[in-house]
Amino acid sequence: MKIPKDYASYEEIIKGSRFLSELFLISSQAEVREKIKAQKQKYADATHVCHAFICGKNAELMGMSDDGEPGGTAGRPMLDVLKGSGATNLLVTVTRWFGGTLLGTGGLVHAYGSGVKNVLALAEFEELVEKSSFALSCDYQQYQIVKKIFEGFTLYELSEEFGEAVSIKGQLAQSDFNLLEQKIFDSTNGKVEVTNS
Repeated sequence: MKIPKDYASYEEIIKGSRFLSELFLISSQAEVREKIKAQKQKYADATHVCHAFICGKNAELMGMSDDGEPGGTAGRPMLDVLKGSGATNLLVTVTRWFGGTLLGTGGLVHAYGSGVKNVLALAEFEELVEKSSFALSCDYQQYQIVKKIFEGFTLYELSEEFGEAVSIKGQLAQSDFNLLEQKIFDSTNGKVEVTNS
């Protein structure tokens, strides 16, 4: 499964109606609710803020809303495109400002579906990696050893605090956690322990 790296947006005008498709990286259903609420406040002047989302490492959570458009003309085509994308942990909202011309059922299905296709085409994706958080503390001499070991791993959200000792926090692939823990323990003669934070 892949996940979006970042926010993306795509806008088009169809028969006078403005459609703004926005893609967000999400990690839970609660986050979806917050984001939808924020979108509706942000675009209070819009006619509809429709959405579809897929979440979970096996894309097991999904949902959608037509937000007042005729049933099945917005949320369903949006979700169908997301399901076919091979991606998870993403939410797409399509905000519509009505332009005076009715698009009809087929026109709406096409507009919402293509909005999602276009925003997905603009987005960058990366493989979904199950991550573990880690933390460790070491002296400045051990820090040089630890830094060398880090070069052999892909680390995420690494933060270092330098005080009397060096405190390091970060994330790495779950599958690499035990190896990192073992290498640091061995290379520092058991003086530095990696904990699962």
